[in-house]
Amino acid sequence: MTTQETIDLFDKYVIGNYARLPRVIVKGHGCYCYDADGNEILDMFPGWAVSGIGHCHPKVVEAIREQAGRLLHIDNTFYSEPQGILAKLLSERAFGGKCFFCNSGAEANEAALKLARLHTAPQKYKFITAEGSFHGRTFATVAATAQPKYHEGFLPLPPGFVYVPFNDVDALEAAFSDEVAAVMVEPIQGEGGINVATRQYLEAIRRLCDENGAIMILDEVQTGIGRTGKWFAYQHFDLTPDIITMAKSLGGGAAIGAMMAKPDVAASLVPGKHASTFGGNALACAAAIAVIEAIEQENMLENAVQLGEYARRKLEQLKEKHSIIDHVRGIGLMIGIQLTRPGTDIADRCLEKGLRINCTNKTVLRFMPPMIATRDQLDQAVDILDGVLGENVK
Repeated sequence: MTTQETIDLFDKYVIGNYARLPRVIVKGHGCYCYDADGNEILDMFPGWAVSGIGHCHPKVVEAIREQAGRLLHIDNTFYSEPQGILAKLLSERAFGGKCFFCNSGAEANEAALKLARLHTAPQKYKFITAEGSFHGRTFATVAATAQPKYHEGFLPLPPGFVYVPFNDVDALEAAFSDEVAAVMVEPIQGEGGINVATRQYLEAIRRLCDENGAIMILDEVQTGIGRTGKWFAYQHFDLTPDIITMAKSLGGGAAIGAMMAKPDVAASLVPGKHASTFGGNALACAAAIAVIEAIEQENMLENAVQLGEYARRKLEQLKEKHSIIDHVRGIGLMIGIQLTRPGTDIADRCLEKGLRINCTNKTVLRFMPPMIATRDQLDQAVDILDGVLGENVK
């Protein structure tokens, strides 16, 4: 099929709830994807931050092929080996928690909110979240997302959500009451613009939750599974949350989400209180196991640290050259380029030149290479961005 033929199919049969780029992607390999017209695209935001170890990593592809020939899915009234192994691998790389599996980040966050309510019931029902956050598209997680643009058309939202400015300890303290069940926050806000939480802010959340019998939930959907150079971003801050959520990079492209809770908190999620028909299916779990194995066998955590430092140096050099760049921020390979004006046109022009990046929150370019990227590929990406910025795109 031609590009236009595929677009025509979508126009006729697919609900138009996405502002799609006019490309039909037919193949992905490593740091590159390819469209139906034969164009190669250097992907520095692969799969919307999903393909953290690159497109179609050989270990993930082989694991899916092998598992598909054995067992695709069995319902959760039975045990399955891949789910148990994956839970063990994740628990050992975090804080020794227990896992609930689902299919997306929104579902993982929904499960976390429900568990927090169950564990603190009946007197606690409120949630504190941060302005600029993004937690998902279900009714509860869109209510947790403290950005009014995501609320439009869905009011009134489920009650009980209180919003405070990100990194504002005084506002956080003022928002606390005996009715607060949990605080949910991203250690690095993704959709909100790669805003990094301060140590003081996260420590205050931990302290206030402990003092008030509330649950500390860290949304690691975008930060988790190695992107920041550690398995989870909270590990940069020397504290332990009660619950973390993850998805995106976990499956290497396969749809999977997970919530991990401390064992005493997890005990509140008893049979009948929550479930996911496809959650923890054998195929997705096999893919996620392969992701973890690949990260360790190929030393990707260290690569994320070294490449992140290299990328920020290169981007800082662009800042000296182009006044449109205000500053660069982030941890590991989760990097935001703060612009002095809206940058959607810059991201679009980069794509025309063969580079995929993303503009979020209007003025932040997201630069999130897969952990397998090389310095040469980062150089190529920065060179393309340099050229586009030099065009004075408007």
